[in-house]
Amino acid sequence: MKKNPANNIESHLHESRVFKPHAAFSKTSLIRDMATYRRLHRESIERPQVFWKRASGELRWLKKWTKLLEWKPPFAKWFLGGKINVSDNCLDRHIEGPRRNKAAIIWEGEPGEKRTITYQQLHRDVCRFANVLLRNKIKKGDRVIIYMPMIPEAAVAMLACARIGAVHSVVFGGFSADSIRDRIADSGATAVITADGGYRRGTIVPLKHNVDAALKGSKAIKRVIVFRRAHNDIHIEEGRDVWWHRELEYVDANCPAAALDSEDPLFILYTSGSTGKPKGILHTTAGYLLGVALTTKYVFDLKEADVFWCTADVGWVTGHSYTVYGALANGATSLMYEGAPNWPDPDRFWRIIADYGVTVFYTAPTAIRAFIKWGDTWVNKHDLSSLRLLGSVGEPINPEAWMWYHRVVGASRCPIVDTWWQTETGSIMISPMPGATPCKPGTATLPFFGVDAAVVDDNGREVPADVGGKLVIRKPWPSMLRTIYGDKPRYRKQYWGDFKGWYTTGDGARRDKDGYFWIVGRIDDVLNVAGHRLGTSEVESALVSHESVAEAAVVGRPDELKGQAVVAFVTLKTGAKPSGELREKIRSHVAHSIGAIAKPDDIRFSEALPKTRSGKIMRRLLKDIASGNSITGDTTTLEDFSVLTRLRDDEA
Repeated sequence: MKKNPANNIESHLHESRVFKPHAAFSKTSLIRDMATYRRLHRESIERPQVFWKRASGELRWLKKWTKLLEWKPPFAKWFLGGKINVSDNCLDRHIEGPRRNKAAIIWEGEPGEKRTITYQQLHRDVCRFANVLLRNKIKKGDRVIIYMPMIPEAAVAMLACARIGAVHSVVFGGFSADSIRDRIADSGATAVITADGGYRRGTIVPLKHNVDAALKGSKAIKRVIVFRRAHNDIHIEEGRDVWWHRELEYVDANCPAAALDSEDPLFILYTSGSTGKPKGILHTTAGYLLGVALTTKYVFDLKEADVFWCTADVGWVTGHSYTVYGALANGATSLMYEGAPNWPDPDRFWRIIADYGVTVFYTAPTAIRAFIKWGDTWVNKHDLSSLRLLGSVGEPINPEAWMWYHRVVGASRCPIVDTWWQTETGSIMISPMPGATPCKPGTATLPFFGVDAAVVDDNGREVPADVGGKLVIRKPWPSMLRTIYGDKPRYRKQYWGDFKGWYTTGDGARRDKDGYFWIVGRIDDVLNVAGHRLGTSEVESALVSHESVAEAAVVGRPDELKGQAVVAFVTLKTGAKPSGELREKIRSHVAHSIGAIAKPDDIRFSEALPKTRSGKIMRRLLKDIASGNSITGDTTTLEDFSVLTRLRDDEA
C-alpha cells in the first residue's frame, strides 16, 4: 500500500448492509421519503430566509423577529429584534390547550420512587421556583450553578432560570468540588442550586458536602438553595444557605415569563479541555430553542402519544437539549431516571421501558456496548414491544453494536437514528430521517436542515468519496455556540482558525458514494502508521466485530520505525477469558477486516475503560498510559478514577 501524500485520513472499513425504513413506519412519518428530505434540505441551504421564517413559526414569539441573521465571522446573531422566552415555549403555551393535563415528566428514582408531573403542575412548580430565585435576589443575566441529581427539580431549576433570564450552568452531579469551584470562578456565578444528596448505585452522592468544599474560603456565592432529596446530614451555612421547600412557603405561582431578546444568554455548559482548563460553551435563547425543537420533532418523528426517554443526565448537553428543552418545547412526555443502568441488576433500563411503555429510546454507544457485554438474557426478560424508534448519541456507534441494538432491542423493526452533534452545535447536525433515510450500520448518514457539512483536506478542498478528511460546517446555523464564555480569542482560534468562516468540528470523517457521513474519530486521535493516517473508530469497529470483544479503544504510541504503533485497549464480553491465543486471534481479525496496516501492535485487556460521565472514552489518557507518560490535562470529567489506577498498575 502506498503512502498517503495528500495527508488525508484513510478509510479501510466498508459497510455494505443497508436497512430501508419499513413502509408502515414511513406511512405515518413527518418526513416520508428522500425526495421530501432533499427538497427541504436544499431549501434550508439555498433559501434560508424562506425556510427559517416558516420553521420559526413553530415557536411562540413575544415579539416577532425582523432580521434572520447577522454574520460577522465567527460571531453570529440570529432572529434579531425578536423577543421570546424558553420557559414560555416549554410550558405556558401547552397549558392553554389540550396538553394541560398531559404528563410532561415521568420520573423514577434509583431507589424506586415514581412521579408523574403534568404540564400544568410543571408550570406551577417552575413559576413558584422562579419567584424563589427572584426573592433571593437572582436576576436577569446572573449566572447560576445547578448541581443536582437526576430529579425533576433539576429541570424545574433550569426552566425557572430561563423564565427570568438568569443564565444557568449545570454541573453534572457526579463531579467533584474542584469542578464546581472552577466553574464558579470562570462563570462569575453568584448562586448555587443543589440537593442534600442523590442516589447512584445504591449509595448517596454527597452533593451539598461537595458544594461546601467548593465554596470554602470563597465569598463569590451569595446564595445556596438546597433541595431535600436523600435526607442525609448536611451543614446549613446561616446567611448563605436556604432550603428549597421552605422558600416555597413565601411565594405564589404567578410569575410571568420575561420577554427576552433572541440573543440573550440561556446557559453556559463546560466541556473538558486538554489544557486542563474547561471551556464554557455559551448558548443563547431563540436559535438554540428552535434547533432543539426542530430536531426533536423530525429526527425522532415525534408523535403526541410518545413516551420519550433520552437517558442522558441534564449535566450534559444531550440532557439539556433532548431530556428538557427539545422534548418540552414539543409538548412531549419526557422520562427521567435518576440512577445507574445496572442497579440493582443489568436489566434496569429494560424494566423501565416495559413499565412505562417507552416508545422512543435515545442512549449512548458506550451504554449499548455495556448491554452487549452483560448479555441478551437481561433484555429478553422484558416486553419491549412499545418501542418504535431507537437513537444513538455521543460517539460513532460500531456497526456490530448497531446490529445488536437493531436486532435485540429493536426486534429488527425499529429504525435507528445514529446522531452526530456536539456541545458546541447545540442540537443534532447529522442524522437519518427515520421514515425516509436508508440506514447503514455505523454512519450518521445525512445533514439536518440548515446544516452545510463537508469533508475537506488541510487546504479546505472537498475530498473525493471514501477519502477521509476534516469535518467542517460551512454556514452558520441557529443553535450554534456563540462564544467560549469570557474567552473570544480561544473561541476564534479553536473553532474557526483552520478555515475562514467555517466551523471546524475537530472530527475526522469521510463521505461515501451516497453522500453519507462516517465519523472516523477525533482529529487529535488519528493514527499515523508508516505514512498512513487511520481513524480510530474504524480500527475499534473491527475489534468490536470480533465475537469475544465488547468494547475497544485504540491509541497510538511513538514508534521509531513506523512513527506510531497501534495500541488497543480491549474489554471482553462476559465469559471470554484473556489469553495470548485470544490476543493473536483478535490481531489477525483486525488485519483480515481492514488490512495489515491497522493490525494492533499491542492488545491490552482491561475490565473497563476510562470514560467521562457522559460515556465517552478518554483516549488521551490511554495515549499517556500507552506511551508511558504521566497523565496530563483535565481529568475532572472522569467517571471512575480506579479504572485509571488499575490500567497504570497493569502497565507498571
